[in-house]
Amino acid sequence: MALSQAGTVEPEEPSPSTRQRMQESTPTGTAEPEPQPQPSPWRASSVRTLRVLLTPLSGAARRLPQKRLLGSYPEGAEGRAPAGKRLCPEPGPGEPASPARNGVDSVWDADSEGSDAGEAPPDGYSQLSAYERKRLKNITENAKFFAALKLHEVSARLQQIATKRQAHVTKRAKPKKAEDEPVRRSMRLQRVEPSGIPVPEAPAPSAAEEYPQVPAGPLPMVPEDQAEHRKLTEDLLATWMRISEMKGNDTEKHRQDLERYQESLGSMWLSAENVRKVVKYRVCSMAIHPSESIVFLAAGDKAGQIGLWNVSCGSEEGAGAFVPHSSAVSCMHFSPWNPAHLLSLSSETLRCGDVTRAVFDEIYRTEEGFSSFDFLEDNASTAIVGHWDGAVAVVDRRTPGTSSELSADIGFRRTRTVHVHPVKKQYFIAAGSVDVCVYDVRYLKPRGNEAVSSLKGHTKSVASAYFSPVTGNRVVTVCADDKLRVYDTTSLSPAVAALSTVRHNNNTGRWLTRFRAIWDPKQEECFVVGSMARPRQIEIFQDTGKLLHSFYNPDCLGSVCSINVVHPSKNILVGANSSGRLHVFKE
Repeated sequence: MALSQAGTVEPEEPSPSTRQRMQESTPTGTAEPEPQPQPSPWRASSVRTLRVLLTPLSGAARRLPQKRLLGSYPEGAEGRAPAGKRLCPEPGPGEPASPARNGVDSVWDADSEGSDAGEAPPDGYSQLSAYERKRLKNITENAKFFAALKLHEVSARLQQIATKRQAHVTKRAKPKKAEDEPVRRSMRLQRVEPSGIPVPEAPAPSAAEEYPQVPAGPLPMVPEDQAEHRKLTEDLLATWMRISEMKGNDTEKHRQDLERYQESLGSMWLSAENVRKVVKYRVCSMAIHPSESIVFLAAGDKAGQIGLWNVSCGSEEGAGAFVPHSSAVSCMHFSPWNPAHLLSLSSETLRCGDVTRAVFDEIYRTEEGFSSFDFLEDNASTAIVGHWDGAVAVVDRRTPGTSSELSADIGFRRTRTVHVHPVKKQYFIAAGSVDVCVYDVRYLKPRGNEAVSSLKGHTKSVASAYFSPVTGNRVVTVCADDKLRVYDTTSLSPAVAALSTVRHNNNTGRWLTRFRAIWDPKQEECFVVGSMARPRQIEIFQDTGKLLHSFYNPDCLGSVCSINVVHPSKNILVGANSSGRLHVFKE
């Protein structure tokens, strides 16, 4: 056929040789009509002759396969492949699938880009492009590689192992005890003697037996174990009476310089014979007799027991215990006027132990709960008593009965300690929750009391506050914010700031008595306080905050001494712990 100048295609007559070949190839002898050519968009100006050879197909293959184009057609040329693109035949009915579709290993392998490289592809793949043949080769190689890894077999095996482990995880059944198997119990738990004789049942101890309720009124000074140690107690009380009759040295006490004072502290030491358990439970208060000839101590515990110890006796027979209270003995003092009197305070009563009459008299009783007390006069006839609910009371021992002269609300939520100024007896200091204030006892009234001076800076509850022993120009406090503070109270101004502050671990917890810093009566500017440091020790500080000395002995002191007391005229320091044990450091 030829392309005319008008752009139409004119058919050409086939040559005789062509017609002869067409007739020979057709079994029926008839030639199929030649398809009408369509104008090609890729040829516009040239005239070319196109000869088409029609070959008849067998009956099974007369249905021609559809063509699949690899790539995209040029715009406006549907149904035709562009130049450089090849069509991939889709399998017809009854024909085997293409290797590119089923990934079989019989795909023709060629390193070149197809027949253009000089090698002819195998039969059946002549219609594939070089790209498709390379792609089929890569697919086949990848399939072989993954098949060699056997990932599916390994995955199935791991899943089978995991399933088997879960099936075997079972809780071990506890072996059942045989009902007739005897339970082994010690003879002590069975309450049977080694000889086989049953121990008689004893009634269970009640709270009243552990903390006996002491009746109101005067109590005889009879020891707790009077049947066994009656003679020893009599000797102990006789010693107390004898040393109380001796008059102390009334000469004025001269203050030592700081260097000599430190030397005297270094000469004090603790020995095993100066350690003694005096009361059953935790010590809450302690007092030392002012005698210079004999070291005589009194300690009160949380159960209301008062223990007396003659340290100078040097034997196991120098101690005895009494029970004049039903609750913790929070404060104790020997009378400065008459040391034969020992005043002790618990939450329900204030008593005076008079060794000359061998009786514990009751001075003041209330249901509100007491915390501490101190003497308002040198003859110890009147006292100021602090209440746990924040109030204070004035008590006169000379007045009959057990009531107070005055009860005053000072605005505290809790009053833990009260202490009277050593020179100006009308002033007393009270320490409470976060308040430390100085009041004038002459102007106390039931309500609306105003403080003379307030000591500022405390952020948590205050355990104690005490005036210095000689002049009262200093006050030391112990606060739960882990600080010791010293205040200058020379002039009682409305607000007083701390003179010095010492970082100190005051976190004693619920099983230890809270620390109380006390002044050394022999040295105006030095105070003593317990310590949580190891090895266990008792510390003494200067009012400037400087640590002067630490008393310790790892062989004899292995516990915290919360309560301490210092002898008024001799180099003697006593520390008490939470098991009722006293430790005496002396020269």
